[in-house]
Amino acid sequence: MADELPFTLDQLLIVRAIAQQGSFRRAADSLFVSQPAVSLQIQNLERQLGVVLFDRGGRKVQLTDAGQILVQYGERILKLCRETTQALADLQDMRRGHLVLGASQTVGTYVMPSLIAQYHRSYPHISVQLLVQSTRRIAQKLAEGQLDVAIVGGEIPFDLQKNLKVTALAEDEYVLVSSPSSAIHSLSIADLLTLPFITLDPHSSTRQTIDRVLDRHGINPSELDVQLELSSIEAIKNAVQAGLGVAFLSVVAVGSDLEQGRLQKLSVEGLQVRRTLWLAFNPERYQSQAATGFRQGLLTRQDWLKTPPPHLQLI
Repeated sequence: MADELPFTLDQLLIVRAIAQQGSFRRAADSLFVSQPAVSLQIQNLERQLGVVLFDRGGRKVQLTDAGQILVQYGERILKLCRETTQALADLQDMRRGHLVLGASQTVGTYVMPSLIAQYHRSYPHISVQLLVQSTRRIAQKLAEGQLDVAIVGGEIPFDLQKNLKVTALAEDEYVLVSSPSSAIHSLSIADLLTLPFITLDPHSSTRQTIDRVLDRHGINPSELDVQLELSSIEAIKNAVQAGLGVAFLSVVAVGSDLEQGRLQKLSVEGLQVRRTLWLAFNPERYQSQAATGFRQGLLTRQDWLKTPPPHLQLI
């Protein structure tokens, strides 16, 4: 037949195993078959394709150029087979499944736990995995199909936007906080230049959001007296509470601290710092019922999402 393939899925699995294990014998052991069976399959495959797939001359079997191409495309074929199996399993009305979520730092630390808890109460048999990284890394993993759904606070890079479906989900407000013992309660925008600041590193989406807003209000962010640059929001909160300086932090991160008096909010006249939280997924990748249900619950406020996370204003 004209469309008959010159290889089988079993042969692709054998080629991949040899490439990973470095020998026919170890590949056979990993696949629980005999070494002669593996050798015969490779001989038949090489004859059918008309190429040599492995260099057998050294102590370790090496892929030829043709072998590397077959492994590269074979992995894509095998991945599609796994997606097919997953799609069929999803027909069981969400009685089982797996959901892989991504989030940027603030969202992943202070928003996602509440969302995942609500989702798990409605779908206890869906296992959930959460990856927390920078917005760029999360967007890249979405584009590569490593994540099902993500919520990020930074701007998704332009080169990745074409691969993703992005929807505004919520408004996040940043407030200036200080130690509860601070005598300052309100100040002007110009007064910001007189305060010691504690911030995340300049490449974080939080820092970039605040810098853009300050710049629009006539404050050069480079002129702020930055005393400390820390790698986590919790570290910043602890440093502010200890009286080492002030910081702009998301209200979802400090809401409970303000309510319980661990931090104090400073009012800056004429300044409001807000950013949009974005819900994103890759429409070109298979969307499981678990992933679709998670997205729809967020966007329609129905089904599993009974109440939004504390201090988060859904759009």
